[in-house]
Amino acid sequence: MDPLRELGRLLVIFGLLLVVAGGLLWLGGRLPLRLGRLPGDIVYRGRHSVFYFPLATSLLLSAALTLLLWIFSSLRR
Repeated sequence: MDPLRELGRLLVIFGLLLVVAGGLLWLGGRLPLRLGRLPGDIVYRGRHSVFYFPLATSLLLSAALTLLLWIFSSLRR
């Protein structure tokens, strides 16, 4: 296959992924599932500080990206 055609297809796919990610961030406050505020995210509020570690959010994003990349690699074969 022509390398420029393949590069163009890859750029279009990445562009669509960026549009979807931007839309999710833009509408993030209206979605029923709020990333960064999931049960399982660790929040410790001290007197003068706050420690926040998004454990559940990290696991969910990791699983979603793994699945997405697995699907993308299986379609390329």
